[in-house]
Amino acid sequence: MQEDVNNFENPSDNNVDNSTNEAKIVQTDKDAKDGQTKCPKCGSTDISLNSGTGKLRCNFCRHEFEPEKVSGIETDLHKLEGELIASGAQDIIADVEDVLTLKCSSCGAEVIVDTSETTQARCHWCRNTLSVNQQIPNGSVPDMVLPFKLKKEDAKAEIEKFVGNRQFFAHPKFKREFTTQNVMGVYLPYMVIDINAHSKLSGQGEHEVRRYTRKVGDNEKTYYDANLYNVEREFDLLIDDLTIESSSDKLNNMHDKTNNIINSIMPFDTENGAKWNANYLKGYTSEKRDINIEQLKNIVNNQAKDIARFKANETLIQYDRGVKWADEQLNIKGQQWEAAYLPVWLYSYQQVKNNGKKLLHYVAVNARTKETMGSIPIHMPKLFGVSAIIELVGIVISLFLFLSLYDNDYSWYAWIFALAGFIYFAYIYYRYRNTDARHYHEKETKATMENIQEVDEFVTTLTGLSNSKMSGANNTKVSSKWGNSIFDKLVDENNILDEILKYISKL
Repeated sequence: MQEDVNNFENPSDNNVDNSTNEAKIVQTDKDAKDGQTKCPKCGSTDISLNSGTGKLRCNFCRHEFEPEKVSGIETDLHKLEGELIASGAQDIIADVEDVLTLKCSSCGAEVIVDTSETTQARCHWCRNTLSVNQQIPNGSVPDMVLPFKLKKEDAKAEIEKFVGNRQFFAHPKFKREFTTQNVMGVYLPYMVIDINAHSKLSGQGEHEVRRYTRKVGDNEKTYYDANLYNVEREFDLLIDDLTIESSSDKLNNMHDKTNNIINSIMPFDTENGAKWNANYLKGYTSEKRDINIEQLKNIVNNQAKDIARFKANETLIQYDRGVKWADEQLNIKGQQWEAAYLPVWLYSYQQVKNNGKKLLHYVAVNARTKETMGSIPIHMPKLFGVSAIIELVGIVISLFLFLSLYDNDYSWYAWIFALAGFIYFAYIYYRYRNTDARHYHEKETKATMENIQEVDEFVTTLTGLSNSKMSGANNTKVSSKWGNSIFDKLVDENNILDEILKYISKL
């Protein structure tokens, strides 16, 4: 989950070489004009999005036309050198006014548009639609927009299904007040980054060669022998459309909002994005970008390193006990930044707790893929009560196991039942609140390895190891700023899952 955006203002990761030449600005709104966007067939300015086809449709003659692609962007990532910044991704100028005056080309009237609220307006004299299509340096006009594809009725059904599967422990007040009538379609601001990089990783890996048991007192314990190798991987890495929120509100991990829910519904099919046109926003709301590139570079560096680490795993299949990287270098040879509006169907609910504190819950639907995630208010007395009953039953079972299995290693598993209530409470809490939900950028971002160089040098055979995984293995971990879930940490550090699975297999 994300930390406060202020922690990322100054990139400081010594293992990422971000040295590039002076940034080159690519003007993506060339030939864009403020004022009227006309239907190419009849000339009408009454244009809106047909979410079923993703095309713009004239509401007068019903003609539909293909979205225009962003121009000037480098599509061959092999050629990406230095830093390319699309014009909509340039730094926000704080003193640029939100209020603009557009001159209607049909009747000559002047119309006011407040870009903090909308990028479209109607001429109050001739009713022609006026749009802000030229980029203004206040974060309200991006380079690219990904049109809504999922209809509102379908999004409402997804939200109702998500909430319906979490009814039993949902707060009674929430269940009474829940309605999908307030679901809104919103375009949220993102940065989309392409990266041409070179990665080099070095460390050690272990391959299991033997597994056996030994008598330890009255119990048996499992031990492992493993071959230890020096491991190096070096390769070129092409990262295509790494996507980062560019709203400080969504980047901050705030205690009064379930912001991680928004992050978790990625990825989007950004390759289908269209050149910015304000007509795509008709019928939807939008949020302005308020974060600049420099504030995001450390996040991008960390996520790029995570992607490199996970791509390298494709070459590490033989190291079934894991790899411990001691040194990870990432040289970014070229990068490209685009500002984008991406579509989300959003349900929100404000919970007022007994102590007066407020918590804003979200259920969000990716308006391209239907990916749904949310946070549901929990009726804590009910959850505590059910967990207490399960805990009492678990204690009884654990006492039976302690008494009947005292002379073999299964007695350890009695502790699982002794903690059954706590485990159940944690499971339900995370299922309803999804506090660890996030976008798995390390796996879901499109990336390609090329020119792979591998070193696998045998060191020695380790015997009598008590852990089923290599101690300190980090090849499946992500940056601490994003983190593995609490359950992942328990599994990785204490091998609990291995033990539980072994026990169940022998029942």
